[in-house]
Amino acid sequence: MTGAVRRRAFLGGLLLLPLAACGASPRPVLRLATGENGGFYSEFGRLLGAASGGRERGIDPVATGGSRENVELVARGAAAVGLAMTDVVRDARAGTPPFERPLDLLALGRVYENYLQLAVRADSPVTGLADLAGRPVSLGSSGSGAALAGARLFAVAEVGVQARQLSLAEATAALADGRIEAMMWSGGLPTPAVDALAKRVPIRLLPLADHIGTLRLIVGAGLYTAGVIPSGVYGSTGPVVTIGVPNLLVSSSELTDDDAAAIARLLVERAHELTPVSALGTQYLDQPSLIDTVGVPMHPGAAAAYREMHG
Repeated sequence: MTGAVRRRAFLGGLLLLPLAACGASPRPVLRLATGENGGFYSEFGRLLGAASGGRERGIDPVATGGSRENVELVARGAAAVGLAMTDVVRDARAGTPPFERPLDLLALGRVYENYLQLAVRADSPVTGLADLAGRPVSLGSSGSGAALAGARLFAVAEVGVQARQLSLAEATAALADGRIEAMMWSGGLPTPAVDALAKRVPIRLLPLADHIGTLRLIVGAGLYTAGVIPSGVYGSTGPVVTIGVPNLLVSSSELTDDDAAAIARLLVERAHELTPVSALGTQYLDQPSLIDTVGVPMHPGAAAAYREMHG
């Protein structure tokens, strides 16, 4: 057996896991790296896993720390597919810090818009980034894309904070009891864990869009856009303009063309089942948007499936 064949066989054993079902014979499933419990990645992954039921290959969502961890899991074959912010995927493919080398990543589709969100307690005197100078701020878990984007945002704003890397659960608890001044995360609208926090402790989102132009100079066009968080989200009394980042479903080149094509068809054919009922904001589960992967190459199997469905 050649080295390449041995490697593919080894990765195949990681990507495909047997899933037993109530007396039925186990069927292989594809592991999907999602995100933290209480986050939008987790919600989307759960719906995608449910929609795959009854198909030849199921999808098994697995909780993770977020985008950065997900691309690393996919690249080393510990997950077949993963959800990740596009800026993280592009950094990982290029091997730019914090990634030590280029990672093997391909897009299966652009699935929805992530919103970079920065919250303080409603009674906080903080009204903008500059007011957070020297204060304790959670930028997100160490495995998240928010932590990378948050560090980049404060750097371009030239605001130094006492940065913490807390999980979503840790950050909501710390903000509630005043151990941190603000918490940053990235996700869809509303993010379930933060929505639950806002029902207990009034919070307020800070506007972030003033720094989009500088961020684009660093990462390139097409990644960061102005995103409006509607009035009423987390109890807000008016809309807040923040930073939107497209979110991708990715795999490595080791994913077979057949499996990539099956996932692409699932995204198109079952789109109505893949958006949480509470979700607001931009969703990309239509074919023209799914194939707009912002410069990240599409997996050939997924590309073929989209062409076939388009006719």
